[in-house]
Amino acid sequence: MKPIELNLTPEEYCNGHLLKEAAARSLGIAPAGIGHVEVVRRSLDSRRGIRYRCQAEVYLAGETFLPPDYRSPYRDSRNGQPVVIVGAGPAGLFAALHALELGLKPVIVERGKAVDERRKDITQMVRSGSVDCDSNWCFGEGGAGTYSDGKLYTRSTKRGNVAEVMKKFVEHGADPKITIDAHAHIGTDRLSGIIARMRATIEGYGGEIHFGQRVTDLVADTASGRIKGVRCAGGDSFEGCAVLLATGHSARDIYDLFSRKGWMLEAKPFAIGVRVEHPQRLIDDIQYHGPKHSPLLPPAAYSLTTQVDGHGVFSFCMCPGGIIVPAATADGEQVVNGMSNASRSSAFANSGIAVTVSPADVPEYSQYGELALLRFQQDVERRTAAAAGGGLKAPCQRLTDFCEGKGASRLNRTNYMGQTVGVGLDEVLPTFVARCLKQGFRDFGRKMRGFYTDQATLLAVESRTSSPLRIPRGDDGQHPQLRGLYPCGEGAGYAGGIVSSAMDGIRMIDLIAKREQQGS
Repeated sequence: MKPIELNLTPEEYCNGHLLKEAAARSLGIAPAGIGHVEVVRRSLDSRRGIRYRCQAEVYLAGETFLPPDYRSPYRDSRNGQPVVIVGAGPAGLFAALHALELGLKPVIVERGKAVDERRKDITQMVRSGSVDCDSNWCFGEGGAGTYSDGKLYTRSTKRGNVAEVMKKFVEHGADPKITIDAHAHIGTDRLSGIIARMRATIEGYGGEIHFGQRVTDLVADTASGRIKGVRCAGGDSFEGCAVLLATGHSARDIYDLFSRKGWMLEAKPFAIGVRVEHPQRLIDDIQYHGPKHSPLLPPAAYSLTTQVDGHGVFSFCMCPGGIIVPAATADGEQVVNGMSNASRSSAFANSGIAVTVSPADVPEYSQYGELALLRFQQDVERRTAAAAGGGLKAPCQRLTDFCEGKGASRLNRTNYMGQTVGVGLDEVLPTFVARCLKQGFRDFGRKMRGFYTDQATLLAVESRTSSPLRIPRGDDGQHPQLRGLYPCGEGAGYAGGIVSSAMDGIRMIDLIAKREQQGS
């Protein structure tokens, strides 16, 4: 096997014969001398022409290529030491899978429903305009990531093994191409089946998953004072050697529980803004340098960032060929998010455009202490819902009208999964957020010619970008006051997406197993 780097046109990359010819040229041999070309890394570069930059392994004629084995070494854990895992999002599911590898018995406690039942609740939520506070776009099997395109891109490579996370996705049905893509995604339509197969693995090796169990308190061991379990709203309790808390960024009742009990919390900067929607063909034309680009190219994406008055303004969770969904977790709130299916076949592209917020930006909320940014977030969501008339209606305005201080009487067609209402977004957004967004959009228009256009629509409010709080933990993973409790993932403030959350769950299980081995 010989590792090489290739710079390919879309036509060369997508045609096996042309790919083999390119590899042969790189090695200076005849194509007949090559038996197999395995691309192990690829990224699409559109800065100077459109090229796939690839790392490949070339097997010469007569050499045997063995496909990767994605199976994991799970162990029967029916009699293993139980670990209580609160939340069945990426952190919780991957923690449970890793627990099986170590012989621990995962006991997942999830407030929402299994993914198929959750889908029915979401459909009903859109029809009725009323939110099920335990089963919605954020809560339920798979967590918020189930309905967000399944983007698998992270910068947190120093915190864990990205390849191991990808391997487990492929093991449960994801396309193996996610292991080679620089910006991999699975697609919402495929994620539900993958998550259901993860559940089958967990249960098949002796783990447990309990749905419809909303945690209301922690249970401590009377002798040692260590946290050993949880108590749920229906009266059930679940106990083990430790509790891994992976409740996600929207479990506000958990933050309220910590606040009432006087347990340590920390305010954490987050970001808030809007979701912008363009025609996908417009983004394609911008990114691929005109309308005459190869039909083999995927729907184009973008990543944008700028600084305005000391605030970061950036694109977030960009969804090519996607739709916009309501992501509130309680009635009286309005929240939007983006998602797309594996094909990314929608006629629209959407992305969150968010402005960083710190406690210093909202001094009027200082009375709430560590909960200041959480209360600020809630108030913006409630004000947005009220401006649109409730019922999950989304306030919207054309991008140029917002930036130029015009009204919202002229609207574009959108791909929002619900009703939209024309509202001047200055009415709902905090003044400093609106000011930063307006300048940010102008900056983005200079970076991407055509981005600043009256064809683009803004929908409010994009507010669940990350948790506005952190649940602290030490180097051993445990909460400083609550020994035996391992805060984890995005809800605890230690991750920012599917992959980083999954890696954090794996890391916390390693720490729990280490503690059990040492008997401390």
